[in-house]
Amino acid sequence: MKILIIDSSKVSAADLQDKLTSAGYPDTTIVNTFELAMNTLSTSIGINAIDLVLIDPDLLKIDSTTAILTIKSQHDFENIPIIVITGHDDETLLDRAFAAGASDYIVKPVSRIELRARARSILQLRLEMTKRMERERELEQLARELERMSNRDGLTGIANRRCFDDILVQEWVRNGRADTELGLLMIDIDHFKHYNDALGHLDGDTCLCAVAEAISSAVHRPGDMVARYGGEEFAVILPNTDYRGARTIADTIHTNLKKTCIRHPNSSVGCTVTVSIGVTSAIPTCQTTPENLIHAADCALYQAKQAGRNRTEIIRLPDPNDLRQ
Repeated sequence: MKILIIDSSKVSAADLQDKLTSAGYPDTTIVNTFELAMNTLSTSIGINAIDLVLIDPDLLKIDSTTAILTIKSQHDFENIPIIVITGHDDETLLDRAFAAGASDYIVKPVSRIELRARARSILQLRLEMTKRMERERELEQLARELERMSNRDGLTGIANRRCFDDILVQEWVRNGRADTELGLLMIDIDHFKHYNDALGHLDGDTCLCAVAEAISSAVHRPGDMVARYGGEEFAVILPNTDYRGARTIADTIHTNLKKTCIRHPNSSVGCTVTVSIGVTSAIPTCQTTPENLIHAADCALYQAKQAGRNRTEIIRLPDPNDLRQ
């Protein structure tokens, strides 16, 4: 444990250092001005952080309250315990010191036993607090990782249905406020059951990952989101995008898959894996819901399948201005 002694008297500081060393705390640093103390604290962050400060404001010609507040006002130092060494047993001054953030005080002359007991108690509390803070950081990191995992599809690594549902509602509200169109693609792998029947589920999983990559490669904006909607079905949320922009993304997906050239041994469409895509877009209003957008995209997807698959069909929800008329 590292201890900083702030004392302008060499004799007094050396005495404190000796007593701390005999108490089992040899890692001490002595500074004789408050400016040096702040510099030492600033350069002692992280693994070299100071664990306890002993300050004698009487000889430093600085008010104890000012000194403590100055230290505690710094984010990196706010949790460092401070013991005030003072020759004054004035309750008002001590109350102000505690109010400023002091952890304890010792009235001169300093007793070896008292110093050891006070330092040991505070440093033990400091150690427990540090461990607790580290544990809390670990738990926060774990919680973030679990949250991330809960929103990811375990196979493809893209967003899952739960994440899709949440983001679609968020973007519905956001685009509604901005009075901008929200685009949506629903994508289905053509004859995927036949693919699994012919090649097995392991190859089917590989196919799903390849299709997910081809779809993800078609979108580039931070706000766009690709999700596995379920089984062999995928979805793409496109904020601030009309049906023309959404159709462009769909065309790029078809192109990407054609370049990937995943062999399909049992498809009526062709010899490689293809997808059917339903496209829709709408300006969110109070008269419509995200479910309306999903339904429109699903209907467009159904039309693409009925028309022979490996194609894109579009259904656009009515414009709010048209509804008003």
